[in-house]
Amino acid sequence: MITVRTPTPLDTRPMADLLNAIIKEGGTTALTRPVTGQDIADWMAEDADRSAWQVALDEAGAVVGFQWVCPKDRLPASACDIATFVKIGRTGLGIGSALFTATAKAAKALGYHWINATIRADNTGGLTYYQSRGFRDWRREEGVALDSGLVVDRISKRYDI
Repeated sequence: MITVRTPTPLDTRPMADLLNAIIKEGGTTALTRPVTGQDIADWMAEDADRSAWQVALDEAGAVVGFQWVCPKDRLPASACDIATFVKIGRTGLGIGSALFTATAKAAKALGYHWINATIRADNTGGLTYYQSRGFRDWRREEGVALDSGLVVDRISKRYDI
């Protein structure tokens, strides 16, 4: 049984640990440097009145995923950007679906009309996840350099709320 709720400051460290494992494995996120619980807390505080965060917990109360939407300068005011992270080895078990149900409701309550997801073109799992939620392609960027120097293509997908 997965529980989804708004994260608290006590969740930021386990959220960072989950994300760091994904960053270390590589291949799915544009993030290339480890993050701290304070980084997560700082991100949560940015544009707090226009952002929504969700955390997924397993039966034991451990963080198994998190997701957020926030405004981005490159998007119109009617749109927000989304990021999703699920613990390695726990994908495909409904965690992302549970997170997105809560996140889409929160985005609508914040007044957004659509959600943008920008995914590395080589992240087939991420592309499949957003496609299965009803996102559709609307933009492609080629040759985007990550902080690590790796160059990737990125696909942006849109979900109308």
